[in-house]
Amino acid sequence: MKFGALMTTLGAAALLAACASPTSRFYTLGGGEARPVPSTPAAFFFELAPVDMPQQVARNQLVVQTSPAQVQVLEENRWASLPADEVRRALSADLTQQLGAIDVYNTPHPESVPVYRVKVNVQRFESWPDSQAVIDAVWSVHAVGSDAVLTCRTVAQERVGSGYDALVGGHRKAVDELASAISAGMRSLASLPRTAAGVSGVSGAAAASSKGKAGASVKPAAAPVLPCPSASAAATASAQ
Repeated sequence: MKFGALMTTLGAAALLAACASPTSRFYTLGGGEARPVPSTPAAFFFELAPVDMPQQVARNQLVVQTSPAQVQVLEENRWASLPADEVRRALSADLTQQLGAIDVYNTPHPESVPVYRVKVNVQRFESWPDSQAVIDAVWSVHAVGSDAVLTCRTVAQERVGSGYDALVGGHRKAVDELASAISAGMRSLASLPRTAAGVSGVSGAAAASSKGKAGASVKPAAAPVLPCPSASAAATASAQ
């Protein structure tokens, strides 16, 4: 009888413990509405490097703002992977869809195809429940094999409703906005003539001839400074 009573007590304790243990919920920035790939795919590849993320949010738990100077770490609400990986994966998918290009980061690819390296440094990744999701990022696009570099800043602020699903959805839209700006910048850089982008410059023969005549070498023309894409240009890139 004592053994039976003990087993009953242990079973009840286990049941209470199971009921008391919260169930973790996992969120991802992947997915979303699928958009068609552009009818004219880009004639280049891109390499999206790992994304830099502020240390205070570089954890699996969701970190939400409770005031401008205070945050709360939500143990039961977590990212499926670290936020930097979530943002990179979503950005790569967006850029692939918007450009019709392939992300060849850490992947062998033909040397004859132009490649643009993309680097994203997220300076703010803020989650305000029932208010907004904010991604403030500095990003750059570099034409491999040239001096052509475009460096810009995008601040994406998305209003959100109640609940953590809405908050994560706001971050997904913010990533979409960031991807649209990067897409517009990459298309702008890709539209430059090869010489203007600093790929070829003055030919060796022409430079040698000029040096022989004038006694001084001729430097290749510097890559032009491009303006950062406007909101309208980013919206056009997103719609393509």
